[in-house]
Amino acid sequence: MKFSTVEKFFAGIILLVLSVLWIFPVVWAFFTSFKSKDEIISSSFSLIPKKFTLANYIELLSANEQTPVLTWFFNSLVISVGETLLVLIVVSLAAYGYTRVNFKGRDVLFLFLLSTMMFPSVLSLIPNYKIVDTLGLLNSPLAVILPGAAGVYNVFLVHQFAKAIPNELDEAARIDGASHLQIYLHVIMPLLKPALTVVALFTFTAAWNDFLWPSIVLTDVGSMAITPGLQLLQGQYETYPGISTAGALIALLPMLAIFIFAQKYFMEALHMTSGIK
Repeated sequence: MKFSTVEKFFAGIILLVLSVLWIFPVVWAFFTSFKSKDEIISSSFSLIPKKFTLANYIELLSANEQTPVLTWFFNSLVISVGETLLVLIVVSLAAYGYTRVNFKGRDVLFLFLLSTMMFPSVLSLIPNYKIVDTLGLLNSPLAVILPGAAGVYNVFLVHQFAKAIPNELDEAARIDGASHLQIYLHVIMPLLKPALTVVALFTFTAAWNDFLWPSIVLTDVGSMAITPGLQLLQGQYETYPGISTAGALIALLPMLAIFIFAQKYFMEALHMTSGIK
């Protein structure tokens, strides 16, 4: 389907307006973080600071037992990386089992697994909390990492990708004496790299931005993740918007870096998820 020049022009205008609406809050927050408190609360509006200052960042990053932003940042990094690695292991093994291993009730079990996607994740909050509490994992990164490994959609995505890998590759490896573990590691895993890359990006992004579950199981100030910590930071520096804005920008840095350096994989993810049969 071809578009005329006029249609392309108006489409470009709409995309430009949407881009400005999405980017402007980030640009405004960036410049605000370098403004003094007096300039922020002044009646006159100016996007660019009249005088740049690092006072907000110095105050924010100073040793503070009430708002240890660097500790929160490190905690979120541990949680996001740990959850991503665990998810990759779980979904790749599940995809291999559901596509390569024949066992009784396999298809029924997979359909039952997919049916759980119909229920909102909030229904599992209380059971997950009871499990984490019973295991004594509250206020530890494992309290967030372990429940996050049970993403059914990720299993479905990798399953559909693994299903398209020819079975002849398995049979050739099996003739050479390869076990299930060897076939999984040396045959299937390398071919699953595109799908696993997509899962890794989505999982890391979701884990970093997650607010509800970490705010429930990580209540000690020193164990908090960055997103619940920002709420505490906002309450602590309610009258200092520059410091709160600086904290939000620090929390945004990993997501910004991922978008810049992994934009190609995000585009591949859109094509992959939209083309699943």
